[in-house]
Amino acid sequence: MTHSDDQSLVHAAYEDRSRLTDRATVDAIERTVAGLDSGALRVATPPEDADGEWTVNAWVKEAVLLYFGLKGMATIEAGPFEFHDKIPLKKRHADAGVRVVPPAVLRYGAHVERGAVLMPSYVNIGARVGAGSMVDTWATVGSCAQIGQNVHLSGGVGIGGVLEPPGATPVIIEDGAFIGSRCIVVEGVRVGREAVLGAGVVVAGSTRIIDVTGDAPVEHRGFVPPRSVVIPGSVPKAFPAGTYHVPVALIIGRRTASTDKKTSLNQALRDFGVQV
Repeated sequence: MTHSDDQSLVHAAYEDRSRLTDRATVDAIERTVAGLDSGALRVATPPEDADGEWTVNAWVKEAVLLYFGLKGMATIEAGPFEFHDKIPLKKRHADAGVRVVPPAVLRYGAHVERGAVLMPSYVNIGARVGAGSMVDTWATVGSCAQIGQNVHLSGGVGIGGVLEPPGATPVIIEDGAFIGSRCIVVEGVRVGREAVLGAGVVVAGSTRIIDVTGDAPVEHRGFVPPRSVVIPGSVPKAFPAGTYHVPVALIIGRRTASTDKKTSLNQALRDFGVQV
């Protein structure tokens, strides 16, 4: 069977769940999730050039959603730990060349590339973490999130999952980005390559991302431009009960050549007086 054949079977079953009794359909769903697990498939495909757009493979997300319906609850044992869930845990981390520090959890159907490091953290089904990336302590990578290569997700970072609707863009953190402690990135936001988010930045799909580096503010939504240095901010907004400040993200500068290396990203923040 080809990916095209599996795509047709998966999509038909997503539209008509009675097809889940068909062996060929079940096999197509299983193959698709196995492809995610191995890295042969991915929920979203990066562009061929830096200025292109990501392509969402909606049928792959449909397979993930259908997979939950195929699986029953089971007890999963991992050393002294016991879990009760539908989705098994990934195994054979040494063969994959991935460092996994207890009690980090990777669900089957997620793919972590060789050379990545997972401190005690969580990576959900459908997600992908690129080579050389660090998922630091208590960081979470939600369903279908796409984390590029040489990315650092600092302690307590929350990367949201986007499973439904299947055609919705997942959260995307592009190569070389640094996401500071306790940042939250959700609702399909894309953080451009080598961008730096200072501690505590919260970016949702509707969050105003305001570039204040020029003579006049330039506003973005759902996208942090490449190499931006971003901090939390607020702007006044009038409500019937009065005027209050609501959160925004402020672009206060750009990374320089001296902060290109991952090990010196903290300096990129200190250059602008930003907390790490």
